[in-house]
Amino acid sequence: MATIYSACSGTAFLSPTIFHNKGFSFKAKVPPLHLKKPIHAKSLTSFETDISLPPAVQTFWQWLQKEGVVSNKTPVKPSVVPEGLGLVAVKDVSRNEVVLQVPKRLWINPDAVAASEIGSLCSGLKPWLSVALFLIRERSRDDSVWKHYFGVLPQETDSTIYWSEEELLELQGTQLLNTTLSVKEYLKNEFLRLENEIILSNKKLFPTPITLDDFSWAFGILRSRAFSRLRNENLVIIPLADFINHSARVTTEDHAYEIKGAAGLFSRDYLFSLRSPLSLKAGDQVYIQYDLNKSNAELALDYGFIEPNADRSAYTLTLQISESDPFFDDKLDIAESNGFGETAYFDIFFNRPLPPGLLTYLRLVAVGGTDAFLLESLFRNSIWGHLELPVSRDNEELICRVVREACKSALSGYHTTIEEDNKLKETNLDSRLAIAVGVREGEKKVLQQIDEIFKEKELELDQLAYYQERRLKDLGLCGEAGEIIGGDLEKFF
Repeated sequence: MATIYSACSGTAFLSPTIFHNKGFSFKAKVPPLHLKKPIHAKSLTSFETDISLPPAVQTFWQWLQKEGVVSNKTPVKPSVVPEGLGLVAVKDVSRNEVVLQVPKRLWINPDAVAASEIGSLCSGLKPWLSVALFLIRERSRDDSVWKHYFGVLPQETDSTIYWSEEELLELQGTQLLNTTLSVKEYLKNEFLRLENEIILSNKKLFPTPITLDDFSWAFGILRSRAFSRLRNENLVIIPLADFINHSARVTTEDHAYEIKGAAGLFSRDYLFSLRSPLSLKAGDQVYIQYDLNKSNAELALDYGFIEPNADRSAYTLTLQISESDPFFDDKLDIAESNGFGETAYFDIFFNRPLPPGLLTYLRLVAVGGTDAFLLESLFRNSIWGHLELPVSRDNEELICRVVREACKSALSGYHTTIEEDNKLKETNLDSRLAIAVGVREGEKKVLQQIDEIFKEKELELDQLAYYQERRLKDLGLCGEAGEIIGGDLEKFF
């Protein structure tokens, strides 16, 4: 997961207003970092560290040794790997065997912020904002506990938030482009607020000028490296653990644990304990799964890579009950009673069924005309169940037509075809263009899939059983072939 020195993982912790490769590149603004004592070849080889690694990585490993995090018993070491940098096994490792443990005193989390000089200033901030500000400040300090860790962090990754305007043009028409631009605007607004409320008025604590680029860097570090599945932690960065790369071969996320144990020669503390989800031979790289549920677009935004697996391709359908709808209040009440709102988002993945609730919500939005009787309070407790099946031919025809038109409109917004994307994939693309091509091709395939699903539904309209026919059958007034048996029907409708 690195372009040249990779790292690890975490799940998204932030959702702005809408809604592999964590590369290490030694472009950091901080000067090279050195230990007070020089690193000797003997001490490096005792931990089987590759002396061909960049000095900053060697220094980082030596710091971990000094802190008691690694020793000659540590089953992994940093090494150059196809992704850039990763951790490889120095001996055979069994599945679920602990490969590293990092004491809580080295974690970067809201607790670390609270205990710092800026803790009181950050007490009212969202946790991620306080940690971002802490990262920026600590990176500029020569006496930071984590200075050797900052020496190996990248200045940027291939995450789309770092792409140039020219590179972003390759995402034309994609939802990823809109999300990226929204995130960048959100970051800008949050930074300006922090600058006005905290940074500029506390120059003694922030003597080094802080820029929007610094803030974007901290956001990218958090987005790509924060673990959020620990038992008592919602947002935590673990030095060394973030060296481990992602692999699609790993199909479980149960690899990180928080335990109570020895954290050094004379102390006990909470430890971040990470187990290998795969059995390894000496020399094999250690991998984990970053997030089983993220789409390729989310992987690109968070980490700066995508998987070749087409099943990671997704498209989000956004549905909304219009305020101009004469039945707006009734529909909103029904939606909210069933876990939805005025706006609903449905993530549709390639080669997967439509998500639960999508057709039901669509039918609710489309209810009108002679079907409006279903919105009466008499049906309030049962209408959602009725909407799970076709309501009427007009209603079903409307949702098919609207969805198909939306798909065609979205497909027209891309500047390439799937065929052109496939040809591009056969060439030697740089990492960012490869991401753009993969994401836009994937979105188009999902849109075609959605269109095909609703096209098939249109062809079945005459064969479907609608609400009134089902109701008549329940009352014994309609035969199996749909014929009316007889009786006074007005009292029923």
